[in-house]
Amino acid sequence: MQLTPTERDRLLLFNAAELARRRRAAGLLLNMPEATALIADTVCEAARAGGRLADALAAGRGVLGPDDVLPGVVDLVPEVYVEAVFADGTRLAVVTDPFGGGGELGDAAPGAVIPGPDTAFASAPTAYVTVRNTADVPVSVTSHFHFFEANPRLRFDRSAAYGMRLAAPAGASTRFDPDADVEVGLVPIGGARVAVGFAGLVDGPLDAPGAKEEALRRARACGYLGAEEPYLSTASTTGTTSGRELP
Repeated sequence: MQLTPTERDRLLLFNAAELARRRRAAGLLLNMPEATALIADTVCEAARAGGRLADALAAGRGVLGPDDVLPGVVDLVPEVYVEAVFADGTRLAVVTDPFGGGGELGDAAPGAVIPGPDTAFASAPTAYVTVRNTADVPVSVTSHFHFFEANPRLRFDRSAAYGMRLAAPAGASTRFDPDADVEVGLVPIGGARVAVGFAGLVDGPLDAPGAKEEALRRARACGYLGAEEPYLSTASTTGTTSGRELP
């Protein structure tokens, strides 16, 4: 059976959630990975069943309470992020306050990150693209998502966004409302510059010979807006500006 990286991740999440369900049924309190997996899986299943984003978030928020998890877990998991497949495509679901309150440790929670007052979390943008959301629902993109592979209904210069991510602090996200133009800053993906998963348009080293051209071909074949060749001629007829680099 051939599975994409995204499908393998979904199966891993499901297995972790099943383990959490069994332990919960046995009367055990869930730890942080178990609780996170169960909430995320609940959101994914609600989306798969045809629910809207609000319905999926409500399902995820209602599956566990403070009494279902080990001490400290509520403080360690203020939000749960998961990409779920809805009827209108893949969208980022952010479950805020997933346990319905009950945290007591605050900044004293084990592993809590307490930022200093002058700490910079985001790099300065090296390029900008103007994004138009052509879908009829809002679309959110997280800080370290390969922006080139973001939702296919977002129209922007895909070529300019190849190998880039949002210039935003880790864990932050940018929301694109329907029919709105938003200019966002981008920075190159760091580290080993390997993109695995996401939308499956790359699944390998970003800078390998021919990788960008193949990714653009896949994007065009899958109907990703902004991957047209040449993009500039398309943008000029739609009122969308292409990417621009900073001097």
